[in-house]
Amino acid sequence: MSTNTFGRMFTVTTWGESHGPALGATVDGCPPNVPLEAEMLQHWLDRRKPGQNKFTTQRQEPDQVEILSGVFEGKTTGMPIQLMIRNTDQRSKDYSDIMEKFRPGHADITYWQKYGIRDYRGGGRSSARETAARVAAGGVARAVLQSLAPDLKITGYMVQMGPHRIDRDRMDMDQIAANPFWVPDANAAQIWEAYLGELRKSGNSVGAVVEVMAAGVPAGLGAPVYGKLDTDIATAMMSINAVKAVEIGAGMAAAELTGEDNADEIFMGNDGQPTYSSNHAGGILGGISTGQDVVCRFAVKPTSSILKPRQTITKSGENTEIITKGRHDPCVGIRAVPVGEAMLACVLLDHILLHRGQVGENQGRIG
Repeated sequence: MSTNTFGRMFTVTTWGESHGPALGATVDGCPPNVPLEAEMLQHWLDRRKPGQNKFTTQRQEPDQVEILSGVFEGKTTGMPIQLMIRNTDQRSKDYSDIMEKFRPGHADITYWQKYGIRDYRGGGRSSARETAARVAAGGVARAVLQSLAPDLKITGYMVQMGPHRIDRDRMDMDQIAANPFWVPDANAAQIWEAYLGELRKSGNSVGAVVEVMAAGVPAGLGAPVYGKLDTDIATAMMSINAVKAVEIGAGMAAAELTGEDNADEIFMGNDGQPTYSSNHAGGILGGISTGQDVVCRFAVKPTSSILKPRQTITKSGENTEIITKGRHDPCVGIRAVPVGEAMLACVLLDHILLHRGQVGENQGRIG
């Protein structure tokens, strides 16, 4: 049973472990003649790589991506694209003390129960290190999107860290790159820095909420029932390590609204295209994109590897205490931002290719 592949037309298969020699992705379904160089993918990987500031894991990985196949003279060939990222800064000895213990909050115990074997060196496939391969694959998707949908722009940012939320009235997208938290609120960035600094010093961690928005999404992507665009977005985001909840548009807050408040009223715009009074639907109605911004959010749980003693059991069933050593993110949500962007890029490209294959151009005309 293959459970390492996602997508229908544009498929991504990730491989490798946190402390193995390398990890990577096999990307299939990429159209030919799309300009693609390793440097284009490296741009996105550099945004995710560890050790860039004191608020992320201090594991020093260059995350240098290599393109092994599927590209000739700077353009895709239409054949499978093999991407590889070598691991260079593993410290497996950090995990020798937990060889026989299950880390609370980690997949150690479930991997052991299911497979009867687990890679205790950082969690193997369950490690967030796997997401580097996703970001590389997302870079391929972005290159194709630049060709097929040049107006489409994907932007991710944090909107909450622990109990602290951004003030949406102060949102400034130019601030996203100006702080280590990808937060579009300069005031929130200062509060979060002090808050996370104290948690980090105490050996603790905290969760976060990441929002990813895609502007310029064509109307008509997705299909009713089992091929819904929001279904695939939710699946993609939920597959990211440590994600525990996903929302589209108003999400859970829609339960607090009346039908009058929730309905996004429709008008004809000056450009002859439909325009909406609001976007509670998150740019998707009936599983099909409306042409508005596609907006999703996902909640990331606190990093389970902390320097606080926790109670657990051993493989032999004995009660014991555990302290997880090593280098870990005090808020893994920070580095989840470029991962969320990559996953949305892959889903949108997959649906654009599916749409082209079944429908071609949109059939229903307005006006």
